[in-house]
Amino acid sequence: MIFMSSSFNKLRNKPNNYVISALVDNLPGVLHKITNKFRGRGFNINTISIGPTQDRHVARVTVTIYGDTSSVDQLVLQLRKLVDIFEVAVLTGKSCIARELALIKVDTPNGKARSEIIGYANIFRNRIVDVSNDYITIEVTGTSDKIDSFIELVKAFGISEVSRTGLTALKREVGSTYQNDTDYE
Repeated sequence: MIFMSSSFNKLRNKPNNYVISALVDNLPGVLHKITNKFRGRGFNINTISIGPTQDRHVARVTVTIYGDTSSVDQLVLQLRKLVDIFEVAVLTGKSCIARELALIKVDTPNGKARSEIIGYANIFRNRIVDVSNDYITIEVTGTSDKIDSFIELVKAFGISEVSRTGLTALKREVGSTYQNDTDYE
C-alpha cells in the first residue's frame, strides 16, 4: 500500500494555468463584455493584455487564468457566443509563443551595486532603459518565470518600482522551424 502526503494531493488537485487568446472587435465596451464572462463563470483574471492587430478594427485579447479543464471549456463556449468575438483559442505549451514584459526600477546605492545589477541584466539578456544616480530601470522580456527569477535576484539591492504587462501570446504555426525559446524556458 502506498501512502501519499497531503501536500502531494494538494499539488495534484491544483488547477492548471490557461492562456486564452481571442480576436475581437476593436470597439468600446468589448473588453467589458469579455471580462464580465470571466467574472460570471467565477474566474479571476491573472493577467490580461489587449491591443490592435494588423487590422485596426480587430484587437487581440490574451488572458491567463487558473482553472480546471471542464470549467475553462465552458468559459470558451460562452465566449464564442459573444457577437464581438471572431475567434477564441486556448493556447498551451509548445503550441504557442508567449512573452511578458516588465520594467523594474532597482536601487543603485553605489558603483559596485550598479555594476552587479548591470551584470545580472546582461546575463538575463535584459536591456537597461534608464539610468540615474540612484536607480537603474531594466526592461525584462520573457516568460513570467524569467521575470520572477530576475526580480528575486535583484531584490537584495532594493526594488523601487515594478510594472508588468501581462502575458501576450500567439499560436505557433505547424511546421515552424525556428523556435528560439531556449533562453525563456
